[in-house]
Amino acid sequence: MPFNPPSEPRPDAPIFVVLNAGSGHSETALRRSTIESVLAAAGRSCHLEVVDDPERLQAIARGMAQQALAANGILVAAGGDGTINTVAHEAVLAGCIFGVLPQGTFNYFGRTHGIPEDLAEAVYSLLRAKVRPVQVGLLNNKIFLVNASVGLYPKLLEEREHDKRQYGRSRVVAFFSAIKIALRPHRHLRITLEQDGKERRLRTTTLFVGNNRLQLEQVGMDGLTEAVEEGQLVAIAPRPMGKLGLLGLLLRGLLGRLKDADVEAFAFKRLTVRTPAVYGRKRMKVAADGEVTTMPMPLEFRVLEGRLALMVQGPSRKEAREVPEVEAS
Repeated sequence: MPFNPPSEPRPDAPIFVVLNAGSGHSETALRRSTIESVLAAAGRSCHLEVVDDPERLQAIARGMAQQALAANGILVAAGGDGTINTVAHEAVLAGCIFGVLPQGTFNYFGRTHGIPEDLAEAVYSLLRAKVRPVQVGLLNNKIFLVNASVGLYPKLLEEREHDKRQYGRSRVVAFFSAIKIALRPHRHLRITLEQDGKERRLRTTTLFVGNNRLQLEQVGMDGLTEAVEEGQLVAIAPRPMGKLGLLGLLLRGLLGRLKDADVEAFAFKRLTVRTPAVYGRKRMKVAADGEVTTMPMPLEFRVLEGRLALMVQGPSRKEAREVPEVEAS
């Protein structure tokens, strides 16, 4: 059944913001004040919920999505890629329009769609944005906007989250977390991939599935970015290697040269992942946009084209000021 995305919101459509509390009370208060003051100055109605407890994020996002749908409004996520993922999931289920105010470390989703990382500028450009249907990935029943993975990568994310709580949120901390995981003992994952009715076996440390052009370009897999633009997902699986090999893989990714590494990469629309029956594995740890959980086997990755009605940003405040006025004739 074809999907019909929501139409453009009316100029005075109310805005429903889910704000992740982040790292501190003062920072959250400043972000809330910034969002509310910019919207108030524009005369727009704003309903904002601060999420202090991560366990309540999904429930709050679901309630706000229903409110946005009932009011013909816009559901907005303010936070990192994990927060954006959770709120976007509820936007897709409800069928409401979705906006993003990126506040994370990498902000791959926001940067891909030209959304400013400065909060005030992001709110300002949201007011001038237009709806664009964008694709999402689906891992079993969970959507992902940037990437999803199984194997070593979810463990890396858990280590990174632990280090963030100790040392703060930064890309340097993220990189050293990855080095620590690479140097630890690890098992290779034996999986069976089913694609287009054909099966093949794969032995790897991790299976990484990307849905983001910017991230693929950054690690050097730019030869596959067109696949994402054409409605596919991209799978990357390193071939079996030891600790030194993993360190080399990390460095190549950091330097944007992953295509030179010993990896298998391919594009697909639907992919089923199974483990050998001898493992007796019924559930597996997975990650979707940085959020780690466990899911029942088998795992199915697939693409949903145009299912997220995203507000694609208009001009920034500076750009709007630079547009010359047209004199009346």
